[in-house]
Amino acid sequence: MARALSVALLLLLLSLSPGAAKANDFPTQTRVEFVLGCMNEQGGQSYDNLYKCVCLVDAIAEEMSHDEFEQAQVFSQLRATAGERGGVFRDPDQARSLVAKLQGALERGRTRCFIGPPPKVP
Repeated sequence: MARALSVALLLLLLSLSPGAAKANDFPTQTRVEFVLGCMNEQGGQSYDNLYKCVCLVDAIAEEMSHDEFEQAQVFSQLRATAGERGGVFRDPDQARSLVAKLQGALERGRTRCFIGPPPKVP
């Protein structure tokens, strides 16, 4: 009985550790949207693509907080905006560092999860 209580307490403490919380701070909606987009890039919905893309979002979540991920995605998507308005998303040091961090996490995640490079946009 005492051993079971000790094991339960240990599991509770491990689940409350900061490392566990950090790796799982991506909301479900963010994960689902990322996985659906990833699956679309990989050729459509299949179990093979599902597992690879879930692995990829988990790998990213291990390296970045949700806030960093969201900001990096916005900077990545809007940095192609032409002219002065686009400079807001291209030029700040924060934009460069977050986009580089996201690209590094994606590259390492693709290798770890056996996903090929993203397709070239014509």
